[in-house]
Amino acid sequence: MSLIERSFRERIVLVGVAIPPVGVEETEAGLDELAALVDTAGADEAARVLQRRDRPDPATYLGRGKVVELYEIVEEVDADTVVFDDDLSPAQQRNLEKLLGRTAIDRTAVILDIFAQNARTPEGKAQVELALLRYRLPRLRGRGVALSQQAGQIGTRGPGETQLEVDRRRIQRRITRLERDLRQLGETRHTQRRARSRSGLHAVSLVGYTNAGKSTLLNLLTGAGVGVENRLFATLDPRTRRTSLPGGEPILISDTVGFVRKLPHQLIEAFHSTLEVVAESDLLIHVVDASAAEPESQMEAVQSVLAEIGAGEVPQLIAFNKADVAPEAADRLVAAHPGSVAVSAQSGEGRKMLETLLADRLRALGEIVEVLVPWDRGDVSAALYREGEVLLESYEEMGVRMRVRLERSARGRFAEFAVGQ
Repeated sequence: MSLIERSFRERIVLVGVAIPPVGVEETEAGLDELAALVDTAGADEAARVLQRRDRPDPATYLGRGKVVELYEIVEEVDADTVVFDDDLSPAQQRNLEKLLGRTAIDRTAVILDIFAQNARTPEGKAQVELALLRYRLPRLRGRGVALSQQAGQIGTRGPGETQLEVDRRRIQRRITRLERDLRQLGETRHTQRRARSRSGLHAVSLVGYTNAGKSTLLNLLTGAGVGVENRLFATLDPRTRRTSLPGGEPILISDTVGFVRKLPHQLIEAFHSTLEVVAESDLLIHVVDASAAEPESQMEAVQSVLAEIGAGEVPQLIAFNKADVAPEAADRLVAAHPGSVAVSAQSGEGRKMLETLLADRLRALGEIVEVLVPWDRGDVSAALYREGEVLLESYEEMGVRMRVRLERSARGRFAEFAVGQ
């Protein structure tokens, strides 16, 4: 299912178009990130081309004159493929390949290719294959009359169908099967999450830009020992581990797929069941690479994806990672974002502060309720101590009056003892 040849390192020409309100500097930054994506996919940047336009050309995205210039560049550097930083329509892709004599793909294709390389579990592989097929379906093209079972001339018409139609139907059947399989896997995952929810444990998810250090931070906080690689999208499948906060409260922490600017919609749709763990979390730890060239821009990209998957309203704790690499930048970012913390997932610096803030934020999510527990219901008092935080306790003739901070999921079990409800 690869979109980029990996039997050798392809030579790639990168193309960016600055269309208002996006300026040249932002487009250059996008090409820098695209170069990193191409490198992760197993290819090398040979050259890059940038153009300013008011709007994309409907036929070739670039202007016709720029396409001629691009052709001369790809010939000069002997490029194998041209990669655009923006999405190309199937028609634009076909037109460019005819004019350039080279494969032309877009940023979405590169990201899908990286995901295809990194998928490890059956669910991850199915999600990536589904996204790839959805991307490829509208880009299927005919193979000429020679492979057709019908033609338009008199005497050649028949009951058959073109090879293109056969391919489309085969892909559509495969998409339908993958969607069914993923729905079943999603139901299993949902059942597992419900079981975890009944356990009363807080669910925390690590989110952030790809390669921000989420997996390393998971190892630091939980001792999970999961594999860590200094490459984009090294983690695709969520991993959940149990750990305890400084006060002894057990919680569940999940590592999730990293986000990136212009994350393909095909991936968001295919990974819907996987990303539900983020939307259903009690709190998100937003991990930001403090050493990145544009951390604020990366944070905006993450917020955009969170909103798209329905997790925009989930409370967040921002952790500026790699403080050992860029201490001044980390301190500056913490000052600009009150309530955040600087950490180094690699060295452990700032871990205690992060855990303390995490515990405080999780406790603050609970609601304070007042209950009156009869003297003969010591089991209820014990449960309140176990499942909540008892703030005040007094003794009365009818029983023990308590002010307790309880989670929403636990309040219903103690409703009959609530006072003033």
